[in-house]
Amino acid sequence: MPINQNRIEPLKNLELIAKKVVEGFITGLHKSPFHGFSVEFAEHRLYNRGESTKHIDWKLFGRTDKLFVKRYEEETNLRCQIVIDSSSSMLFPKGEENNKLDFSVNAAAALCELLKTQRDAFGLSVFSDKLNFHLPPKGSETHKKILFNQLENILKETQLNNTTSAASALNEVAEVIHRRSLVFIFSDMFENAANNEDLFSALQHLKFRKHEVVLFHVTDKRQEINFEFENRPYHFIDMESGEEIKLNPSQVKDIYIKKIAEFKEALELKCGQYKIDFVEADINEGFDKVLYAYLVKRNLMM
Repeated sequence: MPINQNRIEPLKNLELIAKKVVEGFITGLHKSPFHGFSVEFAEHRLYNRGESTKHIDWKLFGRTDKLFVKRYEEETNLRCQIVIDSSSSMLFPKGEENNKLDFSVNAAAALCELLKTQRDAFGLSVFSDKLNFHLPPKGSETHKKILFNQLENILKETQLNNTTSAASALNEVAEVIHRRSLVFIFSDMFENAANNEDLFSALQHLKFRKHEVVLFHVTDKRQEINFEFENRPYHFIDMESGEEIKLNPSQVKDIYIKKIAEFKEALELKCGQYKIDFVEADINEGFDKVLYAYLVKRNLMM
């Protein structure tokens, strides 16, 4: 399933301003403790009249008779790592085009377009029961194509019984991101564990590493949070474990809503304590609406 470019395009012009000090090259709106260019070449761009000639590639000029400027990896305002949960629970609702994974991938693609427009660096990490894929941040066009290709591969994933270990995966992400970054997490945060302390500890680990963290809690609010089902027998199947149960939703609705509310409240509380932005991401609203609302709110709070 291809990424919906038409729905991504309108988000590209929103300004995404980091709230904390991030590593990178300082120009304009972003704060940074570092200045200057790195030695890691990224790509060429056309020279604009009036700017410094310091980074013109004169060898390329000799071959093409055109002026090009060398761009380097640290010629970015911000480093951003996008983290996506690709476990089987993210395929809910099964058989629907707009499931949680589809929402997350398209939102991630929109952020990449925005960051590329702002000349920021962006990377991608994908996890299920472990960290399955990690691409460090860069800002080049080639890098964006590699990242988009990976995002489209994720959308082809339909395998069930792929379990979640968000706690261990997020701990690993915290260790492999070596520079202070803005970290976007897209996950339902449904962990197969007796308690959630390990999960909360993993979020704290990211903050301990000095990253700014934004958690998009991706759910189907109508069914997963409010448990809105018709009053008739259903056959429920756990998409990760394969466990099955037949029952009428009215038999368990009250206790289910109570338990899910307790989990969500605890998650929001911990995010508040760790100064992590918690964003309710209801897939029924659409990724573009949810992302737009968050980015507008974020800029107003600057």
